[in-house]
This record gives sequence, structure tokens and C-alpha cells, in this order.
Amino acid sequence: MTQQQLFSQDGDVDQTLLADVLVIGGGPAGTWSAWSAANAGAKVVLVDKGYCGTSGCAAASGNGVWYVPPEPDSREAAMASREALGGFLSSRDWMQRVLDQTYTNVNQLAEWGYPFPTDEEGRPYRRSLQGPEYMRLMRQQVKRAGVKILDHSPALQLLVDAEGAVAGATGVNRQTGKKWIVRSHSVIIATGGCAFLSKALGCNVLTGDGYLMAAEAGADMSGMEFSNAYGIAPAFSSVTKTLFYNWATFTYADGTPIPGAGSQKGRSVIAETLLTQPVYAIIDKASEEMRVTMRLSQPNFFLPFDRAGIDPFTQRFPVTLRLEGTVRGTGGIRIIDYTCSTSVRGLYAAGDAATRELICGGFTGGGSHNAAWALSSGYWAGQSAATYSHRLGVQANQRPVQSVGGVGFISGSEKHIHSEDIIKATQAEVFPYNRNYFRNEQTLTESLQRLHSLWDEIRNGQVADNSNIIRTREAAGMVATARWMYSSALERKETRGMHKHLDYPEQDTKQQHHLISGGLDQVWVKATPIQERKVKELVTV
Repeated sequence: MTQQQLFSQDGDVDQTLLADVLVIGGGPAGTWSAWSAANAGAKVVLVDKGYCGTSGCAAASGNGVWYVPPEPDSREAAMASREALGGFLSSRDWMQRVLDQTYTNVNQLAEWGYPFPTDEEGRPYRRSLQGPEYMRLMRQQVKRAGVKILDHSPALQLLVDAEGAVAGATGVNRQTGKKWIVRSHSVIIATGGCAFLSKALGCNVLTGDGYLMAAEAGADMSGMEFSNAYGIAPAFSSVTKTLFYNWATFTYADGTPIPGAGSQKGRSVIAETLLTQPVYAIIDKASEEMRVTMRLSQPNFFLPFDRAGIDPFTQRFPVTLRLEGTVRGTGGIRIIDYTCSTSVRGLYAAGDAATRELICGGFTGGGSHNAAWALSSGYWAGQSAATYSHRLGVQANQRPVQSVGGVGFISGSEKHIHSEDIIKATQAEVFPYNRNYFRNEQTLTESLQRLHSLWDEIRNGQVADNSNIIRTREAAGMVATARWMYSSALERKETRGMHKHLDYPEQDTKQQHHLISGGLDQVWVKATPIQERKVKELVTV
């Protein structure tokens, strides 16, 4: 059995491009990365699994933004409000940097013409962005900056040079089947998180692809135990926008209110109730004036209700919790310094693909913090990747390279990979509330054993035909993500942030550290004390 080098020679591909910086992913983090790198003088190529500007969770709906004016008291309150929720794992330095950069970048959006609304006193309100308008504007700015965009062109493998530095990527166009290769001085992973194809809004393209490619090149993850975020949604809909449920009453089937379901810990109460019976909601606490404002601010929230003939303000409707995984969780690729560099030379990470522990600790960043992180980390990653690329010199794209990562590229095996079966089997381990939301050592261990078997199956099997390679890589990304999640969850023997461990229900002061994880065939986890995290200001070549 041998690993097939799908793009071993430039002659094997239909399109070859040269760039200083390759950005993989076309959401907020990817587009800010591309714009920032191009603005720094780099030649940039951006590849997107979907259509840049419309695919991904941000483009599908309204986005809150952690936008706080530079007033000391306001900034202090903004930072302090999340520290306890996140289990005191966040960093004030990173919070301050994100608040500063978010304030600058959101104001930049206004200068570009984003139609921010005004409040009653005529002042612009800049704490939310409408996804369609936001991402349409970002695509325009990226193209104006000279970035070449390859739509419907998922990356499949990273390229590395003889020293292991990342030097580009390979992929395929989903519509034409044509293979492409981009040789670049550096690569930014901005592929979003992993929601395990749970039907959460805008998450159908978020399957852990970037995690898998980064790990195949040698990068590691951080905070993967904090990746069990669930979003409230109508049982008949994929819309997981949860803000308006702050004005909801949750009830049993007979209309009796569920105690505690509307509190700060309400999602846990809802999950526990759903284990045995249905849960209903009605948004009856919103005033008439608020109802009008809600429809204007997030119109797509109401589309499923309108189609079903339900008035959510006056009629009860069934709800569920959909897994959003690392999209609303905080785990992701570990970044080692202010440049958003990973532990692999030439490889950077931004947005939901990178860990958000630095500003959120172990609790969900929701929409606002994650949106701020995407545009901030994207900006820094683009700037840093451009600087790194310039230092390498113009001859860097002439270096010999090879693709890394063998999952899905095996030839000579008698076993064929059945991607859909592997996806369903993975979902069976991560969707259930009594496995992922409420955790214990027995269920985590049992799930991990089955996930390890799934990895062996997909690692050593052969794709039935080339048309199935994208789905196989998605399945592999989901299995790998789940294994890092549960391996890290087993190691954190306490309850902290969104990690609820029934065997260890209290927060342990001795475990106030980050958990780094990695590995493919053999998964590993190790603790890193917060005070030993070193921040490097300069990019080194």
C-alpha cells in the first residue's frame, strides 16, 4: 500500500499559480487576511470551498461584533465580563489587542461604505453586521486589492519544502473537477471551525478541513475540549441565532414553564429536558416595539416561522439544540505569537480555524467575540504572512515541494472508504447531549474507541473514485476533530467553561491551564501553564 501523491508534479494539475500568500477560506477571517496581505504589498491568492462572499456562517445571518469604543471603563467592563465565564483562561493582552483592532477595522468598513444604522440620536450603531452585506463588501474590497479568487475550489493538501515549511496547497474545483496547485511563500488557514454537518445555519462547509491539513503539516490544536457549543433552533429549522431567546419562555408540552430554562444556565436545562421530552418556546417577553426591531435586525431568523405559518411572539413552537462544535466553541489551531503563526513555519491561522481561548477562555465567543476575532486575527495573519513572504525572497516559489497528508489518497487498498457511513458514525458520537454536552469518563472513553476505529478505517481505505475525494477529506476532518475534542475532554478532569464533566462537577484551580493536542494516527494531549505562554513580537525566517 502506498500513499498517492495526487499532485506530485506540476504537470499533474490543470492550473498552477504562484503567490506570496495563499489564503484558504473566504469568510471574514479569510477576506481580512487576503486584504491585509495584499495591502502590505503581497501577491495573494484566495481559495474557497464555496463562493467567497456567500458561504460560511457569517454570510448567512446577522453578526454581533465585540465593538467597544476606546474608553477605559467600557473596555474594562468588556474584558471583565467574560473572564469568569471562560474559567479565567483568557489573556488581557490579547483581549485589548482584539478590541483595538476591531474598533479600527469596523470603522474601516464604514469608510468603505458599509450601511451602518443610526440610533435615536443619529449616532452610528456599529455593534452588528448583516452577513450578506458585510461579505459582499469584503469580496469587493479583496478584488479591488488585486487578490485572485478561486471559488468552489477547496484545498485538499498542503505543500511543504524539504525543511517542513509550508509552501502552498493543492485542491480541486468542485464544479469542473479540475485540479489546481498554488505555490506560495506562506499559507493562512481560515477555513472556519467544525460543526459536523449538523444543519446549523451556514455551517455546511465547516467540516474541520483546515484542522486536518494543518495537523498533517505538523501543527497542533489548543482548547479542543471547549468545542461542544450547541445553538438553540426551532426543531424544524437550521437557524441557530439565539439572541432573541433571551425574551422567550420555555415550556413543557403542556405549556408549563421549565424552571431555569431562561437563565444564564438555561441551555443546560434545555439539553437535560430534551433527553426525555420535547421543549417548546414562545418569544412572549418582547414588547411590540422590540418585535418590529427584531424583524428588521435579523430578518432570516423569522423566515422559518413565516414559512410554517407560526407567529413566534404569540404561538409556542418546538425547539432543539444543534451542535455548532468549534464554530461557536473556542478550540482550534494553536497560534504561538502575536503574528497568528502556528508551530509550523510559513503557516498561519485566523478566525474560527484558530483557537479563541486567548479572548474567550473556555466559554463560547458567541457571534460578537468570534466576529471580532475573525477580523482581527485575519488582519494580523495577512500582515504577518506578507512580511514573512517578503523576507523569503522571490526565489522561494522555485523550491522543491511535496504534498503532505495521506488520508483519502491511498492506492492499492482492498478496502473502500464509505464517507457517508463514517460521517453518520461520527455524528452519532458527537451529537447526543448525554455524550458531548454532559460528559463523563465512561462515555468519552467509549466514544473515543469508536472514533479511533473510524480513523483507522478512513486512514487505511481507498476512495472509490476521484469524485468522492472532497467528501472523504470532510469525513476525515470531522473524525480527527472529534478525537482531539474527546481526548482533551478526558484530560481535563474538572468542569470549566463549556466543558461540563459530570464525574468532576467543580472547577479545579490546579487545572487553570491550556490543553494542547495533536497527532493523527496517535493523538496526544499535554497541559501548558498560562504563565509560560511566550509571545513573540517578530516574525522569524
